[in-house]
Amino acid sequence: MKVVVIGAQWGDEGKGKIVDYLANEAQIIVRFAGGANAGHTIVLGGEEYALHLIPSGILYPDKINILGAGMVIDPKALFEEIAMLEERGIDTKGRIYISDRAHLVFPRYLEMDKKRDAERKKPIGVTGRGIGVAYSMKSERDGIRIADLAWKEKMDELDKEDREFLAPYSEKLLSMSIDLSSYLKHRKNSQVLFEGAQGTLLDLDLGTYPFVSSGMSSAAGASVGGCIGPHAIDKVLGVFKAYSTRVGNGPLPSEFDPDSEDELCAYVRYTGREFGVTTGRPRRCGYLDLVSLHYACLTNSIDSLVMTHLDVYDTFEEIKACIAYRIGDKIVENFPASNEDLNRAKPVLRTFPGWKKSLKDSLTYEDFPEAAMEYIEFVERYCETPIDVVSVGYDRKATIIRKSPWLLK
Repeated sequence: MKVVVIGAQWGDEGKGKIVDYLANEAQIIVRFAGGANAGHTIVLGGEEYALHLIPSGILYPDKINILGAGMVIDPKALFEEIAMLEERGIDTKGRIYISDRAHLVFPRYLEMDKKRDAERKKPIGVTGRGIGVAYSMKSERDGIRIADLAWKEKMDELDKEDREFLAPYSEKLLSMSIDLSSYLKHRKNSQVLFEGAQGTLLDLDLGTYPFVSSGMSSAAGASVGGCIGPHAIDKVLGVFKAYSTRVGNGPLPSEFDPDSEDELCAYVRYTGREFGVTTGRPRRCGYLDLVSLHYACLTNSIDSLVMTHLDVYDTFEEIKACIAYRIGDKIVENFPASNEDLNRAKPVLRTFPGWKKSLKDSLTYEDFPEAAMEYIEFVERYCETPIDVVSVGYDRKATIIRKSPWLLK
């Protein structure tokens, strides 16, 4: 069975924890897009592991982890991450492979990335990890892939600084490279988990362009970056928070009002630890935006949803969610492509009673307070998509399974 896990918001939804949890029943985990700009934190036994390039299944000793064809890989960052894991007792030998079609990120890309963004009239707020430049070089047919490292003529074309940068890494990268489509073909009976980066609303085509990432963070990206056809995908899971967050610039229609809701924003940010894993930047926070979540369900054919961070609301008397936008004198229930419309949009909010109880004490969904169930079930009805998993904490154990994502029906 092949299951895809994507972000259904603007990234940072908790995909890393969910992939880590689901990897227990998988044999292979493939990260299909993104680069070192993405960060995910996994908590295991009270210890935190911050990963950027390596798939979230690496903490299981018997799982194969693959960096897919849709990724752009900074070799220095990759081997630093591997060294960090080895130093902390995680044996990675023979468990990390790289698609030979994945592209490379060079050091000069990082400065180019920052410079390009600084020169924009309206900066996007990039992480400065060279990701956008790498994808740009790829689309211009000037990129360098893992497979090209064995192509002497191609390597001779590189500038001296690029060749010197690659020198300590080339042989190691080639020894880890695989033909991903062939690899998966010969393991067609394996349980495979495809891990996305960022979220649908940062997808180059589906997101709030131009305030997006440069890769494919939608479910379609799993097919391309995972080197499988779309018919081979059995299930798509969309991960979302019980509220909304965003890093960097761009529309966030349900954002908390900085004048009247500053304390609310601060509480959610610090309780939910809403600071970028890669940059440390504080995330912008807002009410759960059901308009954009429904859009994510439609554009990714999401079979079931995973709600995270619901426990952040444990102390609230009441909570709110955005069920439509007010744009001028119109009520809008569809997610607009126009950034102008999204910037003008005011959230139409629905209020729900809080539950005033710690959800971390719940062992099953039936243990949840009635008010928490009402909130969850309203989201299901609005999005016309079941919520099969609810996360109420950072540890693997704080995960409530209503229906196993590994079941087809």
